[in-house]
Amino acid sequence: MAVQYKDYYKVLGVSKSASQDEIRKAYRRLAREHHPDVAKDKKAAEAKFKEINEANEVLGDPEKRRRYDELGSQWEQGGFQQGPGAGRPGGGFGNGFGGDGFSDFFETFFGGGMPGGFSGGGAFPGGQGGARGARHPFAGRGRAVSRDLEAQVEVTLLEVLQGAKKRVSFRRSEGGGGASTETLEVRIPKGVAEGQKIRLAGKGEHGGDLLLKVSLVAHPDYAVDGFDLVRKVTIPAWKAVLGGEVEAETLEGTVRLKIPAGTQADRRFRLRGRGLWDREKERGDLYLEIKVRLPEELKDEERAAWEALGALDPESGSSPNSQ
Repeated sequence: MAVQYKDYYKVLGVSKSASQDEIRKAYRRLAREHHPDVAKDKKAAEAKFKEINEANEVLGDPEKRRRYDELGSQWEQGGFQQGPGAGRPGGGFGNGFGGDGFSDFFETFFGGGMPGGFSGGGAFPGGQGGARGARHPFAGRGRAVSRDLEAQVEVTLLEVLQGAKKRVSFRRSEGGGGASTETLEVRIPKGVAEGQKIRLAGKGEHGGDLLLKVSLVAHPDYAVDGFDLVRKVTIPAWKAVLGGEVEAETLEGTVRLKIPAGTQADRRFRLRGRGLWDREKERGDLYLEIKVRLPEELKDEERAAWEALGALDPESGSSPNSQ
């Protein structure tokens, strides 16, 4: 079956001449809108979120973008030919939900799998795993071989806090060299961590186990630092100087943050116990990092006010208009 070309520029809503900064801003805006942690229609959001991530994985990487642009040019001219063996590669896990991974287009031309993923022998992308080796002492003597299977399961930050049920697909080997895909609904306990493996006893091949490796889905607004979370909060310059209150979003709702007068950019405020669960089942902290928003354009009265402030600055030496 021919692989369908995907227009990643259209997915992100940017032109082919867009700068890397424009691509990054478009991705962050769309990722916030369609992130499963915040969207009302989670099923539709998951599909769109995967598509957005796939586009950013290519266009956000200058080398992949260059290869993609060359590929698009060949495709438009009708000169592209799939080489032998093109199609779903063995190994690699896509950035998918419920067993769905990257598109066939991505897997064919970019090898499948996001950075930080892992490969299993003969694995399908997107949470589908392959056999990981014989364990039976009589392997090769006509007796069925017991094998563990591995698959990746992707979990959002909100699911880490609350737990979740996820559908995971994986592949089993069958007699005669064939294989079949099986899908299970599994319970993800709250507090799972990046790289942790969840063992499902007896769900592998011939009595082996199924090992689910946890991968945290990147969130556009939160950085993960161990069990702590960091979120940037942007405030206007006057509020940084004079102080006041600001509303700040957390994974569990909105909080009001008191900003002291004279708050400097990059200052962090800690909200205890608002981070992720640690292995002792206590929670890390949430850090709100202040970013100060400066005006890009000034009206005449605003400029006059800033100039008056400048004239009062003892380090300025003179008024900005004194020259």
